[in-house]
Amino acid sequence: MTDPVLRPGTPADAARVADLWHAGWHDGHAGHVPDGLTAARTLAAFHERTPLRVDDTTVADVAGEVAGFVMVVGDEVEQVFVGAEHRGSGVAGLLLAEAERQVADAGYDEAWLAVVVGNARARRFYERQGWRDGGPLPYEVSAGGASYVSPCRRYVKPVRRRVGRSSRQT
Repeated sequence: MTDPVLRPGTPADAARVADLWHAGWHDGHAGHVPDGLTAARTLAAFHERTPLRVDDTTVADVAGEVAGFVMVVGDEVEQVFVGAEHRGSGVAGLLLAEAERQVADAGYDEAWLAVVVGNARARRFYERQGWRDGGPLPYEVSAGGASYVSPCRRYVKPVRRRVGRSSRQT
């Protein structure tokens, strides 16, 4: 496999990011969040949301294809998704490390993210990456004109600003 290259997301990446986000979201959330939220998370809805998030997005490019992405806002790692064909390849760990770097470089001492309670695979991954379960988090989300509370756990990790070059390409 070609080594992944991290780079800022571009408008040209939005469709692929939306497809990955939709597939990964349903893989990890369906059956663990309110049914109305699952129904509202259509592929079209992800294609509407993604272009608005380009500035928050870093992608992992593998041989010219977006293999995964991360979205960071402030101290929150909002989204981390990797295509099923790239799971277990190290892409997710690379993206998460980049997200931690971005949070630290923004001046925060701790990064956090929300993980749906029933998403055991993601919870194991974050724990292997040094994140700890900080307790329950009733995460409020809006979708399809309605608000929902998603039962999550708040995962946290101390972060430190690193000296030297970033792994993110510009």
